[in-house]
Formats: sequence, structure tokens, C-alpha cells
Amino acid sequence: MAIALSQLAEYLSRHQLNFKLNAKNHQIITGVNGDHLERFIVIIELDEEGEFFKLYAPNLLPGIKYHRFKDAILQTLLCISWQTKMLQWEYDPSDGEVRAIIEFPLEDSILTERQFFRCFGALVEIVDTTVPRLRQIVQDSETSPESDTDLAMGERLLLTIQEEAPGLLDLIAQALDARRQRGQSSYS
Repeated sequence: MAIALSQLAEYLSRHQLNFKLNAKNHQIITGVNGDHLERFIVIIELDEEGEFFKLYAPNLLPGIKYHRFKDAILQTLLCISWQTKMLQWEYDPSDGEVRAIIEFPLEDSILTERQFFRCFGALVEIVDTTVPRLRQIVQDSETSPESDTDLAMGERLLLTIQEEAPGLLDLIAQALDARRQRGQSSYS
């Protein structure tokens, strides 16, 4: 059964979204404005004669191929993948491209309009809320002096902990205060 690009184009048209059909590459290319991120590209692609669906936003974090915190950035993307449904992050080591992608086989099924827009909406929302913060981290760490490497890494670790486990930093601070108090009273 599969699905054709023309059907996906019809879905987009019904929602009054502008797009460019690239039949040669089995793609539809559109742009999206988010609440936090200015226009970014979304590519809808069909492989295997319409039996495999891909929806992705390419080139989201330029400049990380040789970035000194590349490992930490990629680890953060993996954590986001862990916490979200459907969306994965991909990294191409040959050119440093980072993309957000949702992909799955359709085989003998059709992709309904509701399913399509659930995928589309999830991709847009996660990219829109995640990428601006990651771009800021990349830019800030590029401008921070090398001597601040440990401090910058520590700050990133604290930010990651706060995002991944809200409230955990407060518990850690309380535990450290309690330990300091015990240490002071035992030495007094």
C-alpha cells in the first residue's frame, strides 16, 4: 500500500503550509517558524518506494565537528532522545551535521494525516525548544577562554542535571550543607 509524496503534499496543502516538491529525491522541503527558533528547514522523505518514512530537520548545530565540547553536546542530544518519543538525533562524523529525525517503516500501511502531523508537530516542538539552548552553549563555549574549560564544563553539567532531574541540585546543595555542618561541629 505505502504512501506517495503527492499524498503528503496534500496533507501540507490542507494545512496551508508552503513547500517545495522534489520528486527526483523523493522529498518535500518546507520551512517552519518556531516560538524560539527562526525559520528552519524540515525535509519529508520517502524511501523504499514509499514504504519507509523520514521527517527531519538538517544542519541544526553547525560548528560542532571540531568543537571542544562535542562529546558533551552529543551526550546531551542522546539524553534528549532518551526522554522524548519518536525523535532521534543523528550526527554525521564526515561533515559534522547534526539533525533531528523521526523515521519508521510503513511497509503495507498508509501514513494517515493525523499520524503525519503528530510526527511533524513533535519534531517542530522538540527542535524549537532544544536547539536554541544548544546553539547558545556552542557559541558561549567557543568564546570562553581555554582556562575556563573546567568551569564551563561544570556549568554545563549543572545545567544538564537541572534539566534532567529538576530539584536534584537543591537536594545536593542540602546534602553538602549538612555535611559541612557535621564537619564543622566535629572539628570544633
